[in-house]
Amino acid sequence: MQVTVKYFASLRELMGEDSSVIDVEDNTSVDDLWQSVTASKNVAFDNVMMAVNMEYVKSDHQLKSGDEVAFFPPVTGG
Repeated sequence: MQVTVKYFASLRELMGEDSSVIDVEDNTSVDDLWQSVTASKNVAFDNVMMAVNMEYVKSDHQLKSGDEVAFFPPVTGG
């Protein structure tokens, strides 16, 4: 199945792209996808924020064909 992946803020620069369409296996979680897309990029964010179809989700959220997944770097404020 295919999902669209979007990267925001500093992740866009680290990943070298702002979006892509990726083939994933059934029963893939958002975290599985994150681990897959960062495996070859040397990106070391453990607490990345994840959204599916514009709603924040937990890392174990199961993906469906056609989902739009967004990854955001950790945000700090003060």
